[in-house]
Amino acid sequence: MSTPAAIPGDGRMRRIARFPLTWMLVGLLGLSVVSALTGGGAPVLAVVGAVAAVVVYRAVMRFVAGRPTPEIARAGAGREALSGAGIGLGFVLGSALLIAAAGGYSFSWSSGNLLPVVLAAAATAVGAAVTEELMFRGLALQALEALWGSRVALAVTALLFGGMHLGNPGATVWSSLAIAIEAGVLLGAAYLWRRSIWFVAGLHFAWNATENLLGIPVSGHVSPGLLTAEVSGPAVLTGGEFGLEASIVPVLLSLLLAVPMLVRAHRRGGLLPARRGGR
Repeated sequence: MSTPAAIPGDGRMRRIARFPLTWMLVGLLGLSVVSALTGGGAPVLAVVGAVAAVVVYRAVMRFVAGRPTPEIARAGAGREALSGAGIGLGFVLGSALLIAAAGGYSFSWSSGNLLPVVLAAAATAVGAAVTEELMFRGLALQALEALWGSRVALAVTALLFGGMHLGNPGATVWSSLAIAIEAGVLLGAAYLWRRSIWFVAGLHFAWNATENLLGIPVSGHVSPGLLTAEVSGPAVLTGGEFGLEASIVPVLLSLLLAVPMLVRAHRRGGLLPARRGGR
């Protein structure tokens, strides 16, 4: 039996498709479309968007990048998500309590209905957490890591993540730099340590949902919470109108969490050097 002749250009197209920047850009385009179609609407749309984002991500990695996707494996997904959520919950509560102890926050019970408020906060947080983590840690960090190594990829994606929030209500250069450190570095370090999108999405989800329920603006966006937060004192302590992320307190706490994560990632061989011709 004769072997079918290769179609001219097939090998070249495959190499182009599997070049990290190619599949990164294709994936970012696909996830951006999903976000545009499902974001800003009813909370249930955010959940639909999260599911669609996973489907798009898996398809891009399989058919364009030609890569397996252990980072979104079903096995152990619940455990990883809950572990990440525990860290995110502790991080936000710890930051808020420290600011409250310094006189920056005071809380009172809101008149909102418990179940609708919780469901709306959870659904919105799921959509943002899953989609953004697939974009920044799944696509961007892995693609840049394949080209220039983990350290460069972490730094670049952290800066990009902070810059993405520069257009949010009440944002400043400081708030974007703070998010680059406390979210970009922390979430990137969490991914390099666990190599699980579910872990970082769980952390991200608990972070956003907890802030929302405490009545604190989430990166400048205000939504009804279970509590109402009264803010007083300097913006460097409280974050001002932008919310918790623009406070110095979570910036410092995030570094206390990120450094041990990076140390553990290094010990496990999870910090990769730059590789020539990486895929």
